[in-house]
Amino acid sequence: MADFDWFSKFPKMDRETLVEIRKYLDSSFRDFSREYGDLIESFFDPLLGFLIWFEKLLVQSPWWAVLLSITALVYFTSRSWKLSLGVIVSFLLIGYFGMWEDTMRTLSIITVCTLMAIVLGVPIGILMARNNRTQAVVTPILDVMQTMPAFVYLIPVVMLLGIGKVPGVIAVVIYAIPPVIRLTNLGIRLVDKEVLEAATAYGANSIQRLMGVQLPLASPTIMAGINQTIMMALGMVVIASMIGVKGLGQPVLKSITNQYFTLGLFNGLAIVALAIIFDRTSQAYAKRSQQHMQGGQHD
Repeated sequence: MADFDWFSKFPKMDRETLVEIRKYLDSSFRDFSREYGDLIESFFDPLLGFLIWFEKLLVQSPWWAVLLSITALVYFTSRSWKLSLGVIVSFLLIGYFGMWEDTMRTLSIITVCTLMAIVLGVPIGILMARNNRTQAVVTPILDVMQTMPAFVYLIPVVMLLGIGKVPGVIAVVIYAIPPVIRLTNLGIRLVDKEVLEAATAYGANSIQRLMGVQLPLASPTIMAGINQTIMMALGMVVIASMIGVKGLGQPVLKSITNQYFTLGLFNGLAIVALAIIFDRTSQAYAKRSQQHMQGGQHD
């Protein structure tokens, strides 16, 4: 069989042209960051203020008050004594091994990132579900966001905003937001059309159908998306520590560079404990809401 290199039909870009294109793009982004970096940074000042306030609230409050508040919130959400007891034991061990402040810093960052992902992601998912053209545009963007290496997110964010909390939060949100967008879109699209037709027959408009029918019925799927977003945000903690985000990620990064096995193991286990608490709590809440909704339908 004769060799046939079909690539030879296309003109090849010489190396000098490729280098010039890269230099042009790099210089353009640097010029943009110099021109508008301060303006963009000032736009995020309220977010930075809230982050600092929330972190101080968790770090400086008495440990027993924070533990009591978290346990009460977990029990109110899940109605599980076993999970609440697990929260108490986990946080007591975290405090005993001297990781309380780093855990509170990580908890504050993850909470803010999750809230931002929900506030931004759910409306985008709703738009995708209501408009096929929007879905066609957003889906490839989500594909890129989910396949792009996590370290790449840090480059433009650091060039624009430098090192600190806000760049870390933005990088984490970009990395973790796709699941909540995708599953909000999926959950709304899976709502039975007959139910929507019945709501329309009773005189419900589009907003009433969305708020009273589609979102409640899609809530288990949306909660699954929020759950995945939380897990991805926690997975980004160590990477975000490279740009100055304080918390459990920095000791893990330090243990990698200095080969401190025990330091990395303990802080890694603390991240795992947070992940399990978030995961079990969100799953229990989704299950309870689904059961409540099904009970209301039967009534």
